[in-house]
Amino acid sequence: MKQSEVKDLTLVLRKFAQDRDWEQFHSPKNLSMALSVEAAELLEHFQWMPEQACYVLDEAKQQLVGYELADIFIYLLRVSDQLDIDLMAVTKEKIKINDERYPVNKVKGSSKKYTEY
Repeated sequence: MKQSEVKDLTLVLRKFAQDRDWEQFHSPKNLSMALSVEAAELLEHFQWMPEQACYVLDEAKQQLVGYELADIFIYLLRVSDQLDIDLMAVTKEKIKINDERYPVNKVKGSSKKYTEY
């Protein structure tokens, strides 16, 4: 996704909230809580599912999971908009940090946290 697409989508979401007078409810705290709820709703689709089954979803389940991911993305964009955080820039920065924390020659095939190396 291009940075311009993220900015355009952020503006669409901002207008959506403004048109409905929802900005008053969209504090970073409230949006973060809503994001957490949506993440939990995503988890619910996979709860008790055998590990391999989560890779092969039927069409209906795939659509529902997609909608949950969209809800998460929407709230993530709203939080970043309210805090004036350039999500694309900070994500690129974080990828560089993770690359330094998790060098391939040390972590390949391991799930340990960087503090354990």
